[in-house]
Amino acid sequence: MMLRIALFLLALATPLRAEIAIQEVTSPGGIKAWLVEDHNIPFMALELRFRGGTSLDQPGKRGAVNLMAATLEEGAGEMDAQGFATARDGLAAKIGFGAGADEISVSLQALTENRAAAVDLLRQALTAPRFDADAVDRVKGQVLAGLRAEEQDPGAIAGKIARARGYGDHPYGSSGDGTIDSVTALTRDDVLAAWQGAIARDRLYVAAAGDISAAELGALLDELLAGLPATGWPMPPKAVLNEQGGVTVQPFPGPQSVVLFGHSGIGFDDPDFFAATLLNDILGGGRFSARLMQEVREKRGLTYGIGTGLASRDLSAEWTGQFQASNEKVAEAIDVVRAEWARMAKDGVTEEELATAKTYMTGAYPLRFDGNGAIANILVGMQMLGLPSDYPKTRNDKVNAVTMQDIRRVAARLMKPENLSFVVVGEPVGGEANE
Repeated sequence: MMLRIALFLLALATPLRAEIAIQEVTSPGGIKAWLVEDHNIPFMALELRFRGGTSLDQPGKRGAVNLMAATLEEGAGEMDAQGFATARDGLAAKIGFGAGADEISVSLQALTENRAAAVDLLRQALTAPRFDADAVDRVKGQVLAGLRAEEQDPGAIAGKIARARGYGDHPYGSSGDGTIDSVTALTRDDVLAAWQGAIARDRLYVAAAGDISAAELGALLDELLAGLPATGWPMPPKAVLNEQGGVTVQPFPGPQSVVLFGHSGIGFDDPDFFAATLLNDILGGGRFSARLMQEVREKRGLTYGIGTGLASRDLSAEWTGQFQASNEKVAEAIDVVRAEWARMAKDGVTEEELATAKTYMTGAYPLRFDGNGAIANILVGMQMLGLPSDYPKTRNDKVNAVTMQDIRRVAARLMKPENLSFVVVGEPVGGEANE
């Protein structure tokens, strides 16, 4: 435990850096990666991403990729689950696996003195996972317990309805965790197939930060990843969002309702993305000065909090938001959201609002680079988005370049209050929320 704590403290000790030098590395075997060297602390963070994620689930096998990712650390090579955990902890290494709708994430953080052994441990997990029957069953039980708990969680219920309403039969239309029925039916063979189909070099992105040179990283990557298959399952098609507005109510007992809302958004590669990001920050970006916080919470006391966000995913883009309100206040809160959405679409924002949003966004950005783990995570995300390696140096200039004319144009282009879809889980009283 003390070793793990020491590793965590080392990660936090890395100084904040607004300017970072990104090296583009190609291993002798042809694997590409980005690297930020920092030899001040004997510690390295490595981030891998495999594009596709739970959207790669095959027909009738929903939840297989998620179950596979959760079972990767449950034994590898000659080590069972306990043996793998003992080896990892003995190295004071942190190894993590995750599955999202668009990617499988793999993280490694290790002290330099233990780096070679930690990389070998990760190599075995990626290229020789055991997927022992008892481990698969144990992890499956954990997933099923979570799914059963979500059946009584109004937020999870709202998310399920919103996904299905928005995307239907597309993978985005259901949770990557699967359903109780689909996960119950999964077998070890399904997990093995998901590993073979989703963990492949043709969808790989790599970033590292910390105490490692470009030459050392290149050799490490070939050792770590050469054993992966060259190709995996084909990527799913683009998703088309159902743009029909309105209110969907799912009864759920309790004094409050959970409300999710939104409509189509904007892709990160769109030239108007930064203008849209500023618009979102002004509308509902989470600060108390945001318009929805002012109109819904401060002026009317309809909720304790409300926020919005731009979700730019591989296969679609949305502009979403959420809040909770007592049942008798839901209808009014929905009306206020629609009205504020329409007002911004028509009138844009004020000069003061735009200046404040720019100051916040440009000031907060360097704070994201707060350690080797965070830097590696940002670098791999940049690659997946197709950004150039000098993006951290130019990003704030792009924010500051947005004009009032841009804001008005993009607000009129993107904000469609008539397309807002609301999902309410609770027992709302009165008004349109009873549709």
